[in-house]
Amino acid sequence: MSPDVLEKLVSLCKRRGFIFQSSEIYGGAGSVWDYGPLGVELKKNLKDRWWHAMVRARDDIEGLDAAILMHPRVWEASGHVAGFTDPLVDCKACKARFRADQVAQAQCPRKPSRHPGEFADCQLTEPRLFNLMFKTFMGPVEDSAAVVYLRPETAQGIYVNFLNVQQATRQKVPFGIAQIGKAFRNEITPGNFIFRTREFEQMEMQFFVDPGQPSGGRTDMEWFEYWKEQRLQWHLALGLERDRLQFHQHTERELAHYARAAFDVQFDFGGTLGFQEIEGVHHRGDFDLSQHQQFSGKRLEYLDQPANRRYVPFVIETSVGADRTLLAVLVNGYREEAVEGEEEGRTVLRILPSLAPIKAGVFPLVKKDGMPEFAEKLAADLRPHFPVFHDESGAIGRRYRRQDEVGTPFCLTVDGQTMTDGTVTVRDRDTLTQERVAADRVREYVTRRLSA
Repeated sequence: MSPDVLEKLVSLCKRRGFIFQSSEIYGGAGSVWDYGPLGVELKKNLKDRWWHAMVRARDDIEGLDAAILMHPRVWEASGHVAGFTDPLVDCKACKARFRADQVAQAQCPRKPSRHPGEFADCQLTEPRLFNLMFKTFMGPVEDSAAVVYLRPETAQGIYVNFLNVQQATRQKVPFGIAQIGKAFRNEITPGNFIFRTREFEQMEMQFFVDPGQPSGGRTDMEWFEYWKEQRLQWHLALGLERDRLQFHQHTERELAHYARAAFDVQFDFGGTLGFQEIEGVHHRGDFDLSQHQQFSGKRLEYLDQPANRRYVPFVIETSVGADRTLLAVLVNGYREEAVEGEEEGRTVLRILPSLAPIKAGVFPLVKKDGMPEFAEKLAADLRPHFPVFHDESGAIGRRYRRQDEVGTPFCLTVDGQTMTDGTVTVRDRDTLTQERVAADRVREYVTRRLSA
């Protein structure tokens, strides 16, 4: 992976409609991104895959969609109001701001090859704490009593609804609650495309277990190990290469004061980014429910009726960044390949076919002899079943290359033989092999290959 792959991906994503800079016509909003037609499909496919694995395929996890705006006391109980801070320093010379704990890795805006503080006229201020939560006001009066926050994580909405979900669904510990939603952090030093942004999407699951004895056949630490392995296998099933994935165990300095254990699933993005977190698996103990119980004055205990016990469950958390995982899929799949018999070669996204935003490109070989009409009808017949792209413009080779670049696994070409025997050419993105398939069997063929 060359250092400029991320730069090439940014260009590809804009050119082909995956991701655009937010408010670009006004100069852009810093580290905020819009997902275009292909990007929103790819992201939806990722989220659907996660939701299926965590909720629909299991009977011990329930879904939730908690509100972004919550009572401000929620964030006092969670510790975000007092402790969700980064140390900030300002450079009086260039007027830039940096995280005090990352100055050695930061780039000076005057000369990116240098670090802040390396120039003679650099004057870095003393560190001061900067809260990362976005504030707003609820209601017509903008005063301290009306302050609310845009949530910096989705987990707290799960904790405050723990008993609501448990009692409504009659779930028994161990069980989990999952949700997908937006979160917001006023990052000091965002960047690296969609890797670190101020508005992002999380896919989180909080799994509640008995703190004192085995539940569901496992102790709390055995459940922690179980979810570590489950989450690693999920990322592998996305097609991410095994040697680009690793676990990072939180050191004593990194570990939150309430955490009993914490590991990150890291992916190797290559270049200067290297291995970075895409998911966290944390044993949070009973901290969160206990805090909300204390601050709200409402009992958040689970009643184990057969054992006649009440207790505050331990929580095993899995929290994956949808945007970071999408970037990992793009980086993992990006290839520049030589093609036999061609000088230019090709750029191709070798992403899992079931994740691809377009499943099949449909092309008439030429714009005559009934081929365009046949291709249009074939595309219309397939479109209700999976996303297709119909393209008549340019040489067939260029049309293939355009679909390679966006990761389309199959290209269906209507040619002269089609008009004779009703078969079309199916070209495979990865192997470049072609085979003839009857037009009325194409849907079955593509569907079968997508599920393989």
